Amino acid sequence: MSKPTRSPTRLMAPIGDADIRLLRVFRTVVECGGFSAAEVELNISRAAISQHMADLERRLGLTLCRRGRAGFRLTDEGHLAYEATLRLLASTESFRSEINTLHGRLRGELNIGITDNLVTMPQMRVTHALRGLKRLAPEVRVNIRMIPPNEIERGVLDGQLHVGVVPVRRGLPGLAGLPLYQEESLLYCGYGHPLFDRPEGTVTRKAVEAADAVAPTQAQLPHELNNTATATDREGVAFLILTGCYVGFLPTHYARQWVERGMMRALLPDTFHHALEFQVVTKKGAQPNLVLERFLNVLRGDGKSLDAELPLP
Repeated sequence: MSKPTRSPTRLMAPIGDADIRLLRVFRTVVECGGFSAAEVELNISRAAISQHMADLERRLGLTLCRRGRAGFRLTDEGHLAYEATLRLLASTESFRSEINTLHGRLRGELNIGITDNLVTMPQMRVTHALRGLKRLAPEVRVNIRMIPPNEIERGVLDGQLHVGVVPVRRGLPGLAGLPLYQEESLLYCGYGHPLFDRPEGTVTRKAVEAADAVAPTQAQLPHELNNTATATDREGVAFLILTGCYVGFLPTHYARQWVERGMMRALLPDTFHHALEFQVVTKKGAQPNLVLERFLNVLRGDGKSLDAELPLP
């Protein structure tokens, strides 16, 4: 990556509120992959986004991105500015949280990263904890990002996220984990698959292992299958299973909607099954954050009177 080019005599004036707003727009544009996708996220027009980006580039004296027929891409300077923006915005939110902690006021933001397709889990501890936090602190702004586990862990470590929900995999030294729940997965095929209409006793392990299978790119599975396709998330796995051409593992709570409609069936569940532990992760040694502390307390069930109002389904 080449070094950014800038005038050696240029000194940037102190950062103000207007600069922070422009940097938030810049962060959203980068994370959405362009101006068009950022329109929905920011709820402003593409022309307004373009103007904000032009204002930021003038303010910084840098060209941050290229946009045209080839699509949106960051310049080398833009990549460095984006990383600096993430650090600045994380520090700003940390400062706000610390000051609110001094006043004992539950204000600010709670930024959460969650692995995809957990909303159908019967154990709705995260949902209940968010409801409890809303009752305790109606002024707190909750921001949820559905992203892969490695991005969640990185976001918690670099301060973009306060907390994340991820599978228990390797232990990262900078993260503290709180056990959450266990998720059961079975191997499924879809309607139209050669194994779908076979009577239960006639489906053999050999036939299952010979079938074309889809493997998730974000997880290691304990079974050896004939993986001829991959998917980055569970929705992608479900798409391929529903073609009737592949078998694949899905969480039972997620697959239930198709099983009940006669569109999927589990294959040899006593043989092809596995369980995945989920945990809540936070950054070790992070500055005190009253909002995060209260959220974790509710999640642990420390608030007994509040838990009584949050019945499990």
